[in-house]
Amino acid sequence: MKKILIIGASGFIGNALYKELNSYFDTYGTYHTDNPFYEKNQKFFQYDMELEDISILLDNLKPTIIVSAIRGNFNAQLDAHQRIINWLKKNTSKLIFLSSANVFDTFSNYPSYEYDKTLSNSVYGRLKIKIENALMRLPTHKYVIARIPMIFGASTPRVQELKTLHDLKAPIEVFPNVIINATSISKLTQQLHYIINRGKKGIFHLGSTDLIYHLDLITEICDMLQLEHPTFKQVFDSNNDRYLAVLPKDNLLPKNLQITTRQVIDSIVIK
Repeated sequence: MKKILIIGASGFIGNALYKELNSYFDTYGTYHTDNPFYEKNQKFFQYDMELEDISILLDNLKPTIIVSAIRGNFNAQLDAHQRIINWLKKNTSKLIFLSSANVFDTFSNYPSYEYDKTLSNSVYGRLKIKIENALMRLPTHKYVIARIPMIFGASTPRVQELKTLHDLKAPIEVFPNVIINATSISKLTQQLHYIINRGKKGIFHLGSTDLIYHLDLITEICDMLQLEHPTFKQVFDSNNDRYLAVLPKDNLLPKNLQITTRQVIDSIVIK
């Protein structure tokens, strides 16, 4: 049985993935902040990437697959991933790195595919690129880079934020000329499960197969949530349409694991 360690398993994506995988694999996770629930759970280890060396946990646990869903201090993230990469070189394990559409946020004239060149204007995007580049120096069977767009779903942080802003009668920021794709948390965890189960390698774009304007997507989600008369603050960061979308082309998943923006919107109310 595969032994999986999810680094950042107390976070939003990490926790959803832990729940998806736990019944099928020998699954472990890390958490950062003191938490009585995780302390009692023999499958969770407290880990502070700013103070601790992840190699010690890796040596003790010897996972066959490491999933990086960690957030926090950028320099500490870089250091932790370099330590994981060094450990991978000496062990028969693989890293699944959860990256972002932001690795392409400089390119605005077209959507991005798996093997397009990365370039980012944002600090966050540049962090992801640095880790991706370090990973790509390893043999391909040692890693999966999973680039993820905006994530929605009934209990996701983005949907909670929309509800909160609406309740506060605060404006919701939308980008009317930004064309994106998106995904749902339930589909994302199914896709990652498949990638792990089938021993996939390389780069995957885990977004919807079609595109939508950011304003249209948020408007439809607000309708689905029955938020009456939401206030939108329209942000125009350029005069032309701009793409921030990661589309799959080379590494296509089976049809049942693909998702459309319509299904993303519909996932908002599926409990």
